[in-house]
Amino acid sequence: MPSPEFLLTALIVALIPGTGVLYTVSTGLFRCWRASVAAALGCTVGIVPHLLASVLGLAAILHMSALAFQVVKFAGVAYLFYLAWGMWRDTGAWKLESGGTAGSLKQVAVRGTLINILNPKLSIFFLAFMPQFVTPAAGPVLPQMLVLSGAFMAITFAVFVGYGALCHVVRARVLESPRFVAGLRRGFAAAFAGLGLKLAAAER
Repeated sequence: MPSPEFLLTALIVALIPGTGVLYTVSTGLFRCWRASVAAALGCTVGIVPHLLASVLGLAAILHMSALAFQVVKFAGVAYLFYLAWGMWRDTGAWKLESGGTAGSLKQVAVRGTLINILNPKLSIFFLAFMPQFVTPAAGPVLPQMLVLSGAFMAITFAVFVGYGALCHVVRARVLESPRFVAGLRRGFAAAFAGLGLKLAAAER
């Protein structure tokens, strides 16, 4: 059973605005509520490889190998710039959607997954974060790490769904002004580009 300290720390980490939060918030504002849940699910799934890398010790490869880290990092940078450019050049009006097709929801989820998979800093973060809450005296380390990973994913998903749902609730008023929508769209595009630049400047 995860400790209260771990649950509180995981909640704080999930609440901190980052790429996944930004993607879920923008989806909640401009798409249907199902799309915001799909975005939250995709972003949560995107942390699975990093959690597994931490559990299996593979994150050490990214920490030790400059080439491996740089390859993953710049793939992530390129994808963030791709998202920023796509949002910036979209000059069409945003339409309120009451539902979503399976294909569009899958696309939303896949984008969220790629956003987190292509961020090598997550592996390094989990490698440093997870072991702090493992107690060797409590038994084998691997089962403990798996339980902590599952708890972290559940918290992340719940927080992201909450972000998306909140934005979906207020979106009707937000989208009433075309000028505000255009500024908001460009603001999100700039934020994605900014996160891409931040990732590009990241060191191991």
